[in-house]
Amino acid sequence: MKYLVTSALPYANGRLHIGHIAGAYLPADIFVRWLRLHKEDVVYICGTDEHGTPISIAADQEGVSPQEIVQRYHESIKNAFAALEIEFDNFSGTARPGHYKLSQEFFLTLYKNGHILPRKTKQFYCETDHRFLPDRYVEGICPRCHASGARGDQCDACGQIYETTSLIEPRCKICGNTPVIKESTHWYLQLNDFKDQLADWISKKDYWKENVRNFMLNLLEQGLVERPITRDLNWGVPVPLEGTEGKVLYVWFEAPIGYISSTQEWADKIGEPNRWKDYWLDPETRLIHFIGKDNIIFHALIWPAMLMGQDKAYCLPYDIPANEFMNLEGQKISTSRNWAIWVDEFVEKFPAEYLRYYLACIAPEKNDSDFSFYEFQQKINRELNDVLGNLANRVFTLINKHFNGLLEPIELCDSSLKTLEEAQELYKQIDEGYKNYQVKWNTKQAMDIARLGNRYFDERKPWSEIKKDPNSVQETLYVCLTLLRMVSVALYPVMPESMNKLRKMMGLPELSVWEEIDLKSNYNLNKIEPLFFKLEDSVIEEEVKKLKQNAKLNSSKINQIPIKELISYDDFAKIDIRVATILSAE
Repeated sequence: MKYLVTSALPYANGRLHIGHIAGAYLPADIFVRWLRLHKEDVVYICGTDEHGTPISIAADQEGVSPQEIVQRYHESIKNAFAALEIEFDNFSGTARPGHYKLSQEFFLTLYKNGHILPRKTKQFYCETDHRFLPDRYVEGICPRCHASGARGDQCDACGQIYETTSLIEPRCKICGNTPVIKESTHWYLQLNDFKDQLADWISKKDYWKENVRNFMLNLLEQGLVERPITRDLNWGVPVPLEGTEGKVLYVWFEAPIGYISSTQEWADKIGEPNRWKDYWLDPETRLIHFIGKDNIIFHALIWPAMLMGQDKAYCLPYDIPANEFMNLEGQKISTSRNWAIWVDEFVEKFPAEYLRYYLACIAPEKNDSDFSFYEFQQKINRELNDVLGNLANRVFTLINKHFNGLLEPIELCDSSLKTLEEAQELYKQIDEGYKNYQVKWNTKQAMDIARLGNRYFDERKPWSEIKKDPNSVQETLYVCLTLLRMVSVALYPVMPESMNKLRKMMGLPELSVWEEIDLKSNYNLNKIEPLFFKLEDSVIEEEVKKLKQNAKLNSSKINQIPIKELISYDDFAKIDIRVATILSAE
């Protein structure tokens, strides 16, 4: 079995924050590490998404080239991933010749096969800057709620989406002048061409997350509409047709093609240029996309349609484990308000694996989750330190003191065997859990093995039994070492560095395979040192204070104007509200 694992391409116009990591990157890294422990053939691919209007606007505002913006954030993002021990086989970017060539090939094949058609549209044109204005290059008054500062594609005040040309008092974000409306030609992907093929494909994905599968089935029932895949912009992959100067492929169309171009780049780097075909052109390859829920429609509908429309038989996504969102201290993460925890800043203050562990504990797998600094502190102090670290310290101390750091197998009584059987069952469930992307549940179960060890240790009281029955103490410590060994494997995908540190203290080699735990191993302890350290209240309080100070909570709030004048509750109570079913509409 071959696995091709991808994480959503992070947009190269800003730094990484914890919400990014929790949704698409840590879960994928954990899954890939588990696959490698089982010696599976896996390639983990990612890269930065480097086109689009936000990058163009940032470049215009700074007076630099878009490439300069891209390179700056590509390096920042790449370094942040490395700091968190998230390891890709290849981390590329979409502003590269190989990606341009492949994206244009995708477009031309779909065009040749009749799945892309031109349409004339009306959009804003700035006569001062002599250019068409994509949605985010225009600001004005929202046509729905009349809030000022509304973007060309969506109003932040009321959340409504609308046609850009419906903005009231529009102005160009470059020069501030009022644009005019002009006609422009763009090309549209005919998604409905693939409706039956998509429906048949998705109907067989009964193992998908419900939120992903049900969302797609509902869209298919409603019918698919054509999607524009080009726009008027100077920064991007040029449309490969004559007479299309100044037009590029829409970023959402060419970005997922970056998964393939990054794999091709990987193949070139390892000196086997055709190796990418072993994965992308093998229908048995398990292509798994880790994304956030805002990317579901692109990965589960549009991207498969793009693949289906190619002449080459590309493998289709096997699974799309989309995660929900992560909030911060009860509020939605907002980069514009600086209400975010930036990865590069966080790892300067705390160990990277503390963040990996906590994000695994609160993984937004089925519902939105919330990052709390105080809960973060409790998870580190009360679980990593007081449960796992405490068990290791107590066991290692007694082994060094009474057995010269060497512990050999010993015959076990029924209660010890029962404890190990209980742990072994958890261990098997954890192994199966990783297969199903159950990061949150697995992390708890792994810590439960350590809790089981502490309970067993306390019940047998080896500190007081040592003079009366050394063999009983040897048995206790041997069982506890076996439990710690299980934890070192079970938690390795989440905390690889810490678990290898634990194994080194136990005299075990670095982990390279998911171990079958036996009761015949000898343990010769190495130098013992604290596995973790606790987080002081003052440190956490300082971080909370800094977060609140940095966030522009009041200054950036948009004045939301009610659509109509508010009424009293008594007036509201008089309203006759009924539910109806729409039978038809035209």
